[in-house]
Amino acid sequence: MFNGKKILAVIPARGGSKGVLRKNIKIAGGKPLIAWMIEAAKKSKYIDRLILSSDDNEIIKVAGSFGCDSPFVRPVELAQDRSTVADVIIHMLSKISGFDHVMLLQPTSPLIIADDIDGCIEFCIDLNAESVVSVAEPQKNPYWTFTMGEDNRLIPVFGQKYFNRQRQELPLVYMPTGAIYIAQSKWFVENKSFYSDSTSGYLIPKERALDIDSELDFKLFEAIMS
Repeated sequence: MFNGKKILAVIPARGGSKGVLRKNIKIAGGKPLIAWMIEAAKKSKYIDRLILSSDDNEIIKVAGSFGCDSPFVRPVELAQDRSTVADVIIHMLSKISGFDHVMLLQPTSPLIIADDIDGCIEFCIDLNAESVVSVAEPQKNPYWTFTMGEDNRLIPVFGQKYFNRQRQELPLVYMPTGAIYIAQSKWFVENKSFYSDSTSGYLIPKERALDIDSELDFKLFEAIMS
């Protein structure tokens, strides 16, 4: 709880991951990938209840071994490729009431620490924001990106003028890290998304913004941990 507001945190982890088979329980840095986010969340000062949303018994068992409760098995219809995170959150909120804010913590962000989670909660509630998502500066500024035209000719997405500027002169941009999301529970049920015109960004260091989605990402994480 923070400033009288109760926080429900949900870690989503379905069994049918596509990029890397069974990635949520694949060993990463000496423990299942999902364990990193569970351990960070359990160190939070403000999360009142941490739960897992999964359709997979093995993932549920692994998460339970690290202290994450799974009060419900996710319905099959909410574990398909086209299923949305919003559907999962709304399903949880229909089963569990009494929380002012709902937080989504993605298990594919193993470098997140408790201070990131608690900082995002403080930021959201102090600002009285309807929703907040974690963001970081991207490794490469998108003002130096292209589309390809006929004969693979490069077409600057934002115009040629930005290619005559130093990196420090480019507009500062931020990308969602995919790690932490929080919203007022009632607002989320009505909006059905963490994103709206009123969504604020909570900045985290880009060195903790790794989002694991491929075998290369796993290798990068292993290199960082070693």
